[in-house]
Amino acid sequence: MGQEVSGMATVSLLLAKALGLLLCMQFCCGATNSPLAAPGPRAHHALHRSGGSFSALARVSSLCRSPPPVAALSPATTSTPVPFVSPRSPQHVVLYPMVSKSLRNIAAGKDPLEGQRHCCGIAQLHEHHSLGYADLDELQKNPQPLIFDIEVLKVEEPGSYQQDPWAMTDEEKLQAVPLIHKEGNELYRQGKVPEAASKYYDAIACLKNLQMKEQPGSPDWIELDQKITPLLLNYCQCKLQCQEYYEVLDHCSSILNKYEDNVKAYFKRGKAHAAVWNVAEAQADFAKVLALDPSLRPIVAKELRSLEARLREKDKEDKVRFKGIFSQ
Repeated sequence: MGQEVSGMATVSLLLAKALGLLLCMQFCCGATNSPLAAPGPRAHHALHRSGGSFSALARVSSLCRSPPPVAALSPATTSTPVPFVSPRSPQHVVLYPMVSKSLRNIAAGKDPLEGQRHCCGIAQLHEHHSLGYADLDELQKNPQPLIFDIEVLKVEEPGSYQQDPWAMTDEEKLQAVPLIHKEGNELYRQGKVPEAASKYYDAIACLKNLQMKEQPGSPDWIELDQKITPLLLNYCQCKLQCQEYYEVLDHCSSILNKYEDNVKAYFKRGKAHAAVWNVAEAQADFAKVLALDPSLRPIVAKELRSLEARLREKDKEDKVRFKGIFSQ
């Protein structure tokens, strides 16, 4: 019983700190591609806070409205949202619109620094006439107390929480990539293809973030790019199985623009071309595969036979579909 009470108190402390983390978060953080917030009058922010014995993930919803006469943060042991009222003094929330805009940019996969320059928050407020969101523009013009609904989403065991790539340091990103890659491979072997694709994407995001800091074509840039390529090929394999063929075409072509002898990229692109009825392009890619690695002839022959069979079936369907059109 004592342990349960202690856990409840710890959760309450975590939630209180979650609100502080949200309001103190620098809107100029270098985070990208992270689903932290959603656009709209009510913005949802997923926050993580580590405790001594466990960690908790909370969702914070903010809504511009007048607070009730009395509100308090009570111990949360369920997923029921707990209201938290921001200070009544407007100056305490005057920077929140800029924070919310950056979080919404992150959720949309945009750069949180988009449209900003390096300066203090007050200068940012004076520089931008509109934040791009009507509710945030209104709050910026007329600051008012906010109400945050804090909801515990889950409690995790020690060591089980894995930071999102955007929150990692450069060193943590490099250390995380092999682990994320391994997790993706395991998920793929289990048949959890979309989940595996998400892992490969996270690993690629870590390396891409590091690569952006290097001079294109430099030894460090090339080394990172060579680590990205196998992850991107794994990601393309997942997308092939998810029938997202045009994404495969784009990524494989980007690889081949840099590495013209990448057999796997030609093979996967050939399969994607075949799937979207780009017959000539598929045949050309499969021919390139054979030229680079003749040992793959049985596999390529199987793909070509499958393509020919699909073409014959399509011709039959077309004949039935258009039968009698030209005889009328």
